[in-house]
Amino acid sequence: MTAAFPLTEQIDVDLTALNTFGLPGRATRLLRLASADEARAFAATRRGGEPCFILGGGSNLVLRGEPLACVLKVEIRGRRKLGGDDDAIIVEAGAGENWHDFVRWTLDEGWPGLENLSSIPGTVGAAPVQNIGAYGLEVAERFDALDALDLASGETRAFDAAACRFGYRESIFKQQPGRWLVTAVRFRLPRRWRPLSAYVDIARELAARGIDAPTPRQIADSVSAIRRRKLPDPAELGNAGSFFKNPVVDAGRYAALRAAYPSTPHYPQADGREKLAAGWLIEQCGWKGRRLGPVGCHANQALALVNHGGASGADVLRLAARIQNDVWARFGIELEIEPVVV
Repeated sequence: MTAAFPLTEQIDVDLTALNTFGLPGRATRLLRLASADEARAFAATRRGGEPCFILGGGSNLVLRGEPLACVLKVEIRGRRKLGGDDDAIIVEAGAGENWHDFVRWTLDEGWPGLENLSSIPGTVGAAPVQNIGAYGLEVAERFDALDALDLASGETRAFDAAACRFGYRESIFKQQPGRWLVTAVRFRLPRRWRPLSAYVDIARELAARGIDAPTPRQIADSVSAIRRRKLPDPAELGNAGSFFKNPVVDAGRYAALRAAYPSTPHYPQADGREKLAAGWLIEQCGWKGRRLGPVGCHANQALALVNHGGASGADVLRLAARIQNDVWARFGIELEIEPVVV
Protein backbone atom coordinates (compact mmCIF):
# COMPACT_ATOMS: atom_id res chain seq x y z
CA MET A 1 0.00 0.00 0.00
CA THR A 2 1.05 3.56 -0.66
CA ALA A 3 -0.29 6.91 0.45
CA ALA A 4 -1.36 7.62 -3.13
CA PHE A 5 -3.32 4.40 -3.38
CA PRO A 6 -4.33 3.26 0.14
CA LEU A 7 -6.09 0.06 -0.87
CA THR A 8 -5.27 -3.62 -0.47
CA GLU A 9 -3.57 -4.35 -3.78
CA GLN A 10 -1.96 -7.59 -4.98
CA ILE A 11 0.17 -7.98 -8.09
CA ASP A 12 0.13 -10.89 -10.56
CA VAL A 13 -2.59 -12.92 -8.82
CA ASP A 14 -3.59 -16.48 -9.72
CA LEU A 15 -7.40 -16.52 -10.09
CA THR A 16 -7.86 -20.29 -10.13
CA ALA A 17 -9.03 -20.43 -6.52
CA LEU A 18 -11.25 -17.36 -6.97
CA ASN A 19 -13.66 -18.98 -9.43
CA THR A 20 -15.80 -22.01 -8.58
CA PHE A 21 -15.07 -23.65 -11.95
CA GLY A 22 -11.40 -23.83 -10.93
CA LEU A 23 -10.29 -22.45 -14.29
CA PRO A 24 -6.84 -20.90 -14.70
CA GLY A 25 -6.47 -17.16 -15.06
CA ARG A 26 -4.39 -14.28 -13.75
CA ALA A 27 -4.92 -10.69 -12.71
CA THR A 28 -2.15 -8.19 -13.35
CA ARG A 29 -3.40 -6.55 -10.20
CA LEU A 30 -6.23 -7.34 -7.82
CA LEU A 31 -7.75 -4.93 -5.34
CA ARG A 32 -9.87 -6.08 -2.41
CA LEU A 33 -12.58 -3.54 -1.63
CA ALA A 34 -13.95 -3.85 1.90
CA SER A 35 -16.17 -0.76 1.90
CA ALA A 36 -18.00 1.63 -0.37
CA ASP A 37 -15.44 4.29 0.59
CA GLU A 38 -12.64 2.10 -0.73
CA ALA A 39 -14.56 1.59 -3.96
CA ARG A 40 -14.92 5.36 -4.33
CA ALA A 41 -11.21 5.82 -3.57
CA PHE A 42 -10.39 3.45 -6.40
CA ALA A 43 -12.68 5.29 -8.83
CA ALA A 44 -11.03 8.59 -7.88
CA THR A 45 -7.55 7.26 -8.70
CA ARG A 46 -8.41 5.00 -11.59
CA ARG A 47 -5.63 4.89 -14.12
CA GLY A 48 -6.84 6.49 -17.32
CA GLY A 49 -10.07 4.53 -17.51
CA GLU A 50 -8.32 1.16 -17.43
CA PRO A 51 -10.69 -1.79 -17.99
CA CYS A 52 -11.81 -3.42 -14.75
CA PHE A 53 -13.42 -6.73 -14.00
CA ILE A 54 -15.67 -6.84 -10.93
CA LEU A 55 -15.43 -10.12 -9.02
CA GLY A 56 -17.81 -11.36 -6.36
CA GLY A 57 -17.85 -15.03 -5.39
CA GLY A 58 -16.65 -16.20 -8.82
CA SER A 59 -19.53 -18.68 -9.03
CA ASN A 60 -20.97 -17.57 -12.37
CA LEU A 61 -17.79 -17.14 -14.32
CA VAL A 62 -15.81 -18.73 -17.15
CA LEU A 63 -12.23 -17.48 -17.49
CA ARG A 64 -10.77 -17.84 -20.98
CA GLY A 65 -7.25 -17.63 -19.56
CA GLU A 66 -6.05 -14.28 -20.87
CA PRO A 67 -4.61 -12.01 -18.13
CA LEU A 68 -7.03 -9.45 -16.71
CA ALA A 69 -5.44 -6.04 -16.18
CA CYS A 70 -7.41 -5.06 -13.07
CA VAL A 71 -9.75 -7.14 -10.94
CA LEU A 72 -11.88 -5.57 -8.20
CA LYS A 73 -12.76 -8.14 -5.55
CA VAL A 74 -15.89 -6.91 -3.77
CA GLU A 75 -15.77 -7.80 -0.07
CA ILE A 76 -18.17 -5.22 1.39
CA ARG A 77 -19.94 -6.75 4.39
CA GLY A 78 -22.79 -5.84 6.70
CA ARG A 79 -26.50 -6.60 6.97
CA ARG A 80 -29.31 -4.79 8.74
CA LYS A 81 -33.03 -4.12 8.91
CA LEU A 82 -33.88 -0.64 7.62
CA GLY A 83 -37.61 -0.54 8.41
CA GLY A 84 -40.53 -1.11 6.09
CA ASP A 85 -44.20 -0.42 5.59
CA ASP A 86 -47.49 -2.25 6.05
CA ASP A 87 -46.66 -4.72 3.31
CA ALA A 88 -42.95 -5.47 3.67
CA ILE A 89 -39.82 -5.34 5.77
CA ILE A 90 -36.79 -3.69 4.16
CA VAL A 91 -33.42 -5.32 4.78
CA GLU A 92 -30.02 -4.36 3.39
CA ALA A 93 -26.78 -6.26 2.88
CA GLY A 94 -23.32 -5.33 1.68
CA ALA A 95 -22.47 -6.56 -1.81
CA GLY A 96 -19.73 -8.86 -0.51
CA GLU A 97 -21.99 -10.83 1.83
CA ASN A 98 -22.38 -14.53 1.03
CA TRP A 99 -25.81 -14.96 -0.53
CA HIS A 100 -26.82 -18.19 1.21
CA ASP A 101 -25.66 -16.90 4.60
CA PHE A 102 -27.73 -13.77 4.04
CA VAL A 103 -30.83 -15.82 3.22
CA ARG A 104 -30.37 -17.91 6.37
CA TRP A 105 -29.92 -14.74 8.42
CA THR A 106 -33.25 -13.34 7.20
CA LEU A 107 -34.95 -16.58 8.21
CA ASP A 108 -33.22 -16.59 11.61
CA GLU A 109 -34.54 -13.07 12.16
CA GLY A 110 -38.08 -14.14 11.25
CA TRP A 111 -38.21 -12.34 7.88
CA PRO A 112 -39.10 -14.94 5.23
CA GLY A 113 -39.36 -14.40 1.50
CA LEU A 114 -36.02 -15.52 0.06
CA GLU A 115 -36.14 -19.18 1.11
CA ASN A 116 -36.68 -20.48 -2.45
CA LEU A 117 -33.30 -18.98 -3.34
CA SER A 118 -31.41 -20.89 -0.65
CA SER A 119 -28.03 -22.45 -1.39
CA ILE A 120 -27.35 -20.44 -4.55
CA PRO A 121 -23.60 -19.78 -4.54
CA GLY A 122 -22.25 -16.26 -4.87
CA THR A 123 -22.58 -12.89 -3.20
CA VAL A 124 -25.45 -10.51 -2.48
CA GLY A 125 -24.06 -7.97 -4.93
CA ALA A 126 -24.08 -10.48 -7.77
CA ALA A 127 -27.69 -11.53 -7.13
CA PRO A 128 -29.37 -8.55 -8.87
CA VAL A 129 -26.68 -8.40 -11.57
CA GLN A 130 -27.70 -11.88 -12.67
CA ASN A 131 -31.29 -11.59 -11.40
CA ILE A 132 -30.79 -15.02 -9.89
CA GLY A 133 -33.80 -17.27 -9.66
CA ALA A 134 -34.81 -20.79 -8.72
CA TYR A 135 -37.88 -22.84 -7.82
CA GLY A 136 -40.48 -20.28 -8.78
CA LEU A 137 -38.82 -17.08 -7.54
CA GLU A 138 -36.48 -14.42 -8.95
CA VAL A 139 -34.56 -11.78 -7.00
CA ALA A 140 -36.46 -9.08 -8.91
CA GLU A 141 -39.64 -10.15 -7.10
CA ARG A 142 -38.12 -9.35 -3.68
CA PHE A 143 -35.98 -6.42 -4.78
CA ASP A 144 -36.29 -2.92 -3.35
CA ALA A 145 -33.22 -0.95 -4.49
CA LEU A 146 -29.44 -1.00 -4.64
CA ASP A 147 -26.50 1.38 -4.52
CA ALA A 148 -23.90 1.17 -7.28
CA LEU A 149 -20.75 3.14 -7.99
CA ASP A 150 -20.21 4.38 -11.53
CA LEU A 151 -16.55 3.56 -12.05
CA ALA A 152 -16.37 6.02 -14.94
CA SER A 153 -17.64 9.09 -13.09
CA GLY A 154 -17.04 8.11 -9.46
CA GLU A 155 -20.65 8.92 -8.59
CA THR A 156 -22.89 6.63 -6.54
CA ARG A 157 -26.41 6.04 -7.79
CA ALA A 158 -29.45 4.35 -6.27
CA PHE A 159 -31.29 2.00 -8.62
CA ASP A 160 -34.92 0.95 -8.18
CA ALA A 161 -36.28 -2.14 -9.93
CA ALA A 162 -37.23 -0.28 -13.10
CA ALA A 163 -33.77 1.25 -13.43
CA CYS A 164 -32.18 -2.19 -13.08
CA ARG A 165 -33.97 -3.37 -16.26
CA PHE A 166 -34.44 -6.86 -14.91
CA GLY A 167 -35.04 -9.71 -17.31
CA TYR A 168 -34.54 -13.45 -17.28
CA ARG A 169 -31.01 -13.68 -15.80
CA GLU A 170 -30.45 -10.13 -17.02
CA SER A 171 -30.00 -6.60 -15.73
CA ILE A 172 -28.45 -3.31 -16.80
CA PHE A 173 -25.34 -4.27 -14.84
CA LYS A 174 -24.82 -7.40 -16.89
CA GLN A 175 -25.42 -5.42 -20.07
CA GLN A 176 -22.82 -2.78 -19.09
CA PRO A 177 -19.98 -4.89 -17.66
CA GLY A 178 -17.21 -3.08 -15.84
CA ARG A 179 -19.13 0.16 -15.37
CA TRP A 180 -21.23 -0.35 -12.24
CA LEU A 181 -19.89 -1.72 -8.95
CA VAL A 182 -22.74 -2.70 -6.65
CA THR A 183 -22.01 -1.78 -3.02
CA ALA A 184 -25.28 -2.56 -1.18
CA VAL A 185 -28.62 -4.19 -1.98
CA ARG A 186 -32.01 -3.76 -0.31
CA PHE A 187 -34.87 -6.27 -0.36
CA ARG A 188 -38.61 -6.13 0.39
CA LEU A 189 -39.64 -9.18 2.41
CA PRO A 190 -43.42 -9.67 2.69
CA ARG A 191 -45.05 -9.31 6.09
CA ARG A 192 -47.91 -11.57 4.97
CA TRP A 193 -45.85 -14.54 3.89
CA ARG A 194 -47.22 -17.31 1.71
CA PRO A 195 -45.22 -20.39 0.76
CA LEU A 196 -44.10 -20.79 -2.84
CA SER A 197 -44.30 -24.57 -2.89
CA ALA A 198 -46.11 -25.39 -6.12
CA TYR A 199 -42.89 -25.96 -8.07
CA VAL A 200 -42.80 -29.68 -8.83
CA ASP A 201 -39.47 -30.48 -7.17
CA ILE A 202 -40.39 -28.63 -3.98
CA ALA A 203 -43.84 -30.22 -3.83
CA ARG A 204 -42.29 -33.67 -4.15
CA GLU A 205 -39.64 -32.97 -1.54
CA LEU A 206 -42.19 -31.68 0.97
CA ALA A 207 -44.46 -34.67 0.32
CA ALA A 208 -41.54 -37.04 0.88
CA ARG A 209 -40.94 -35.32 4.22
CA GLY A 210 -44.62 -35.59 5.15
CA ILE A 211 -45.06 -31.80 5.26
CA ASP A 212 -48.45 -30.38 4.26
CA ALA A 213 -48.15 -26.82 5.60
CA PRO A 214 -44.47 -25.87 5.27
CA THR A 215 -42.72 -23.18 7.24
CA PRO A 216 -40.19 -20.88 5.56
CA ARG A 217 -37.36 -22.88 7.12
CA GLN A 218 -38.79 -26.16 5.84
CA ILE A 219 -38.96 -24.77 2.30
CA ALA A 220 -35.38 -23.50 2.61
CA ASP A 221 -34.20 -26.90 3.84
CA SER A 222 -36.08 -28.65 1.04
CA VAL A 223 -34.56 -26.39 -1.61
CA SER A 224 -31.09 -26.95 -0.19
CA ALA A 225 -31.61 -30.72 -0.20
CA ILE A 226 -32.79 -30.66 -3.82
CA ARG A 227 -29.80 -28.60 -4.91
CA ARG A 228 -27.37 -30.92 -3.09
CA ARG A 229 -28.79 -33.92 -4.95
CA LYS A 230 -28.90 -32.29 -8.36
CA LEU A 231 -25.89 -30.00 -8.49
CA PRO A 232 -22.25 -30.77 -7.76
CA ASP A 233 -20.43 -29.14 -4.86
CA PRO A 234 -17.83 -26.74 -6.35
CA ALA A 235 -15.47 -27.69 -3.53
CA GLU A 236 -15.44 -31.25 -4.89
CA LEU A 237 -16.05 -30.76 -8.62
CA GLY A 238 -15.48 -27.39 -10.27
CA ASN A 239 -18.58 -25.88 -11.88
CA ALA A 240 -20.57 -22.69 -12.34
CA GLY A 241 -24.00 -24.13 -11.57
CA SER A 242 -26.54 -24.05 -14.39
CA PHE A 243 -24.50 -23.38 -17.52
CA PHE A 244 -27.30 -22.56 -19.97
CA LYS A 245 -30.42 -20.44 -19.64
CA ASN A 246 -33.75 -22.21 -19.96
CA PRO A 247 -34.94 -21.15 -23.44
CA VAL A 248 -38.25 -19.34 -23.78
CA VAL A 249 -40.23 -19.95 -26.99
CA ASP A 250 -43.50 -18.70 -28.41
CA ALA A 251 -46.69 -20.76 -28.20
CA GLY A 252 -46.46 -21.94 -31.80
CA ARG A 253 -42.90 -23.17 -31.46
CA TYR A 254 -43.79 -24.96 -28.23
CA ALA A 255 -46.85 -26.63 -29.81
CA ALA A 256 -44.71 -28.01 -32.63
CA LEU A 257 -42.13 -29.27 -30.16
CA ARG A 258 -44.78 -30.84 -27.93
CA ALA A 259 -46.29 -32.63 -30.92
CA ALA A 260 -42.93 -34.23 -31.70
CA TYR A 261 -41.91 -34.77 -28.07
CA PRO A 262 -45.03 -35.10 -25.84
CA SER A 263 -42.99 -35.39 -22.63
CA THR A 264 -41.29 -32.01 -23.09
CA PRO A 265 -41.17 -30.20 -19.70
CA HIS A 266 -42.51 -26.67 -19.90
CA TYR A 267 -43.34 -23.70 -17.68
CA PRO A 268 -46.05 -21.27 -18.93
CA GLN A 269 -45.05 -17.61 -18.86
CA ALA A 270 -47.24 -14.61 -18.15
CA ASP A 271 -46.85 -13.34 -21.73
CA GLY A 272 -48.15 -16.59 -23.24
CA ARG A 273 -44.76 -18.01 -24.10
CA GLU A 274 -43.35 -21.24 -22.68
CA LYS A 275 -40.08 -21.77 -20.83
CA LEU A 276 -38.36 -25.05 -21.64
CA ALA A 277 -35.96 -27.07 -19.50
CA ALA A 278 -32.48 -26.73 -20.98
CA GLY A 279 -31.29 -29.70 -18.94
CA TRP A 280 -33.94 -31.94 -20.50
CA LEU A 281 -32.98 -30.82 -24.02
CA ILE A 282 -29.31 -31.55 -23.30
CA GLU A 283 -30.12 -34.92 -21.79
CA GLN A 284 -32.14 -35.94 -24.84
CA CYS A 285 -29.03 -35.28 -26.92
CA GLY A 286 -27.09 -37.81 -24.87
CA TRP A 287 -24.81 -35.46 -22.96
CA LYS A 288 -25.81 -36.22 -19.37
CA GLY A 289 -22.78 -37.76 -17.62
CA ARG A 290 -20.71 -37.56 -20.81
CA ARG A 291 -17.20 -36.08 -20.98
CA LEU A 292 -15.21 -34.22 -23.58
CA GLY A 293 -11.63 -34.24 -22.36
CA PRO A 294 -11.34 -32.77 -18.84
CA VAL A 295 -14.90 -31.35 -18.81
CA GLY A 296 -18.33 -32.90 -18.99
CA CYS A 297 -21.98 -32.77 -18.05
CA HIS A 298 -22.72 -33.77 -14.49
CA ALA A 299 -24.14 -37.27 -14.00
CA ASN A 300 -27.11 -35.96 -12.00
CA GLN A 301 -27.84 -32.74 -13.88
CA ALA A 302 -27.03 -32.27 -17.56
CA LEU A 303 -27.36 -28.50 -17.16
CA ALA A 304 -24.22 -28.36 -15.00
CA LEU A 305 -20.89 -28.49 -16.82
CA VAL A 306 -18.08 -29.70 -14.57
CA ASN A 307 -14.30 -29.56 -14.44
CA HIS A 308 -12.95 -33.05 -13.82
CA GLY A 309 -9.48 -31.60 -13.31
CA GLY A 310 -7.07 -29.45 -15.27
CA ALA A 311 -9.67 -27.89 -17.57
CA SER A 312 -9.19 -24.52 -19.23
CA GLY A 313 -11.81 -22.00 -20.27
CA ALA A 314 -11.28 -23.13 -23.86
CA ASP A 315 -12.15 -26.71 -22.84
CA VAL A 316 -15.39 -25.54 -21.24
CA LEU A 317 -16.42 -23.42 -24.22
CA ARG A 318 -15.58 -26.24 -26.63
CA LEU A 319 -17.96 -28.56 -24.78
CA ALA A 320 -20.61 -25.82 -24.58
CA ALA A 321 -20.43 -25.32 -28.34
CA ARG A 322 -20.84 -29.05 -28.98
CA ILE A 323 -23.91 -29.15 -26.77
CA GLN A 324 -25.40 -26.05 -28.40
CA ASN A 325 -24.87 -27.54 -31.86
CA ASP A 326 -26.50 -30.84 -30.91
CA VAL A 327 -29.54 -29.18 -29.30
CA TRP A 328 -29.98 -26.94 -32.32
CA ALA A 329 -29.65 -29.88 -34.74
CA ARG A 330 -32.27 -31.95 -32.91
CA PHE A 331 -34.75 -29.37 -31.64
CA GLY A 332 -34.04 -26.16 -33.57
CA ILE A 333 -33.59 -24.36 -30.26
CA GLU A 334 -30.64 -22.14 -29.43
CA LEU A 335 -29.14 -22.44 -25.95
CA GLU A 336 -27.62 -19.32 -24.40
CA ILE A 337 -24.70 -19.52 -21.99
CA GLU A 338 -25.64 -18.23 -18.53
CA PRO A 339 -22.25 -17.54 -16.86
CA VAL A 340 -20.16 -14.49 -17.71
CA VAL A 341 -17.36 -15.40 -20.11
CA VAL A 342 -14.26 -13.25 -19.56
